[in-house]
Amino acid sequence: MKFGILIVRLVVGGVFIGHGLQKLKGYFDGPGLDGVEGMMKALEMHPPRRNAQAVALTETLGGAAIALGAATPAAAAGLIATMIVAIRKVHWSKGVWNSNGGFEYNAVLIAAVAAIAGSGPGKISFDALLGKSRWGALGGILAVVGGALGSIAAVELGRRSAPAASASSPSAPTESE
Repeated sequence: MKFGILIVRLVVGGVFIGHGLQKLKGYFDGPGLDGVEGMMKALEMHPPRRNAQAVALTETLGGAAIALGAATPAAAAGLIATMIVAIRKVHWSKGVWNSNGGFEYNAVLIAAVAAIAGSGPGKISFDALLGKSRWGALGGILAVVGGALGSIAAVELGRRSAPAASASSPSAPTESE
């Protein structure tokens, strides 16, 4: 079993690293930060550049942490937050199935990292070097709750950071006019 969780961590973490590098550097035919910034603007995640950097770094570094089995619940929480935001902002309205642009892929990734956080990264991990090869239910709960709260915070901050709508009518005269 110690190799089973290692394989899952390497695959899931590697997928997140790849997706993060698509966003961060444009690797693997990805859009790079400029493309992700445009997407963030369209999704009303303001400021778009900061959010593009945040998602790219979270997926890249969080994926690396999952692959290495390092700070597993925290890494899982960050990744879960990015997937919940993606579901809320892009995939929910398209239904479940990925073939229609739905959220099934995101849901599977959430389940995978939550399971890794809950079971622990195993004996072949950085966490195990610190005596935490198993996190138990608390690790999974922290990852899911942390991810949900991170998603709420990201969407709300994006909304609050939106540029003020420019007035379509001329400004009202001031007292000095």
